Parts: sequence; structure tokens; C-alpha cells
Amino acid sequence: MSSAQRLPTMADVAERAGVSSSTVSRTLRGLPTVSPEVRARVEKAARELNFAVSRQAASLVTGKTGVVAALVPTLNSWFMGSALSSLGPLLRAADMELTVYVIPDMTERTAFFERLPARRNADALAVFGFDLTEEETVRLDDLGMPVIYVSQHAEGRPSVYVDDVAGACKATRHLLNLGHRRIAFAPTMGASGFCFSSRERLLGYQQALTEAGIPLDDDLVVTMSFDDKRDITEGVGKLLSLREPPTAIFAEMDELAIAIIYFLRKAQIRVPERISVIGFDDHQVAEWTDLSTVAQSPSDMGRLAGELALKLIHASDADHNQHVVLPTHLIPRATTAPPPTPEGEREDASEGWHV
Repeated sequence: MSSAQRLPTMADVAERAGVSSSTVSRTLRGLPTVSPEVRARVEKAARELNFAVSRQAASLVTGKTGVVAALVPTLNSWFMGSALSSLGPLLRAADMELTVYVIPDMTERTAFFERLPARRNADALAVFGFDLTEEETVRLDDLGMPVIYVSQHAEGRPSVYVDDVAGACKATRHLLNLGHRRIAFAPTMGASGFCFSSRERLLGYQQALTEAGIPLDDDLVVTMSFDDKRDITEGVGKLLSLREPPTAIFAEMDELAIAIIYFLRKAQIRVPERISVIGFDDHQVAEWTDLSTVAQSPSDMGRLAGELALKLIHASDADHNQHVVLPTHLIPRATTAPPPTPEGEREDASEGWHV
């Protein structure tokens, strides 16, 4: 490579600015031990030479990588997309980069916790939605960096989440207040241990029924996979074949709720006239389909997780046990209504579905 093609070095910037290489290093790392006049000269020389500081070089001087890592079970979800879409720009505005580790199955999960690739490659780690074992949590404690738990509560560790139990209570109480007493809950199917929220929403559903004096019925809890048509058909069929079918279904997430409504209507069962359906999330399609739901904001969650990560990285006195709890909001729409009257049941029977 000729000298005309050679990439500029820190020594080139130092020569043009008339300072030492160590002064260039301190200036471009943002350290406060450089006068404003010298800083302006160095920055001008770096711009003229199109000189860029590598993250690796910066880490040798500051001990920081300038990177925040995120650990996620999937990128193929509205929640993860919304959260990361707000986390990334916030970090870029702080001159930080985002690295994402995707571990969609137990094999890759085991490999991640054995190798811990985020060690020495990030200044903080945001863990999204994993229901971790005690051993896995201890492994993350040993990383030597802030670990922020997102969409889950982690005792004694920084967390950003919604109160899933309270949110599920709101959904179930809404159905109870409409007069429903046979209320089903449809959690989503996934790899064991990957979804903290699923367990919490089941607890909220059970808590609201117990408070209302309604006995828990395991037959009304049917797990379904929102992206498997056959599985949803079988799940809905299982509920409809009960001696006392539900008059309402609470789906763990909006995408599953919309799929359940689709299969109910295919079976000529009117929503909400015969069965009410409510979801959780306030996914953008919930408004388009007029779905009743409990709203949360994953974009707020991602942003707040990033702000907390930056605080823990840069502030030595930051609270490493801080919990940021976001609110949920019940949004009643057109898919929930009072249960059918006996007259309505007779009308449904005349249409071919006997109860």
C-alpha cells in the first residue's frame, strides 16, 4: 500500500496537531485532562485526516469497551423488536454500541453460559425475558459487569419490567366484572425456562379468580403455540369440548388472542357474543382488530434498560439493586362483552353448537 493509501495513525494526528500521541489518545477518549485549545487542535487534525478511534484501542486506555450486550431468546417477536429498536439509538447517542446474543434453544443457551462470550466484550449485559436458573444467575453475577434484567424481576439485581401479575389480574377482573365465571387462560408454548412473563401472568389469572371465590380449574388452562395453526385448533377444540365450555378466554399475548379469535370464528362461534377474548401487550395489530388487551410498552422498557445500563457503567455510586416497574393499562375494546344469556345460548344451539 502506498503512503497515499495508508490509513492515518494516531502518530499522524499528533504530528499535524503538534502534540504527543498520548495527548491525542487522551483527547479522543474524552478525558478531562486536556485544555480546550489543545482539544480543538487535535479534533481538527483528526477530522482532516479522517482518523477514527477503534473500540479495541479505546478499551486499552479507558478499560471500557463502549459496548452494551443484550441476551435475547429470539429476534422474531414484536416485543424484542420494539425493545431493541429503542435501546440501540439510545446507546448510539451515548457513543456506545449494541451487541445482541440470540440463544433460541437450550443447546445454544447451555453453550452461552459455559463460554460467557460477553465477558471482556461488553461493559454491561441486558438479559431479556429469561427465567434463569440459580446457577445461570450466579454465572452472570461473576461477569464483573452490570447485568440488567429486562421484562422480569430479579431479586437483589437491577431490573426493568412490568408487573405481569397485576396486569393479568386486570385482564381477568375485567372479564369477571362483565359477569364471566368460566374463564380460560391460554399461555404460549415455548422452550422451558425461556419466558418469565408466562408464569407470572398465570399467577395473576389464578389470583383474580381466587379473590372472586371461583375455584381454579386446570382444564381451563390450555397451552398453545401462537404460530402453529394445528396446535391452536386443537387447543380451542379442547376448550369447546369441555362439559362447561368457557365464556371467555384470556390469551397470554395479543398474537395468540388474535389467532384464537380467527379459529373461533371459523368454527362459527361469535366473538364476543358467545365467547369473549382478551390479550396482553397492545401489539399494534390489537388496535387494528379492536382487540381488548392489557397494554405494556416494550419500547419504554428497552429505553429505560439502556438508561439504567449507562448509569451503572459510568456512576460509581449507582444503585445496583434498582427496580424500575412500568405500569400496565387495561384497554377494553370490541372483543369482550357480558356472557351470553340463556336466550343467547338457545340461539347458538339452534345454529348448531349445543351447550
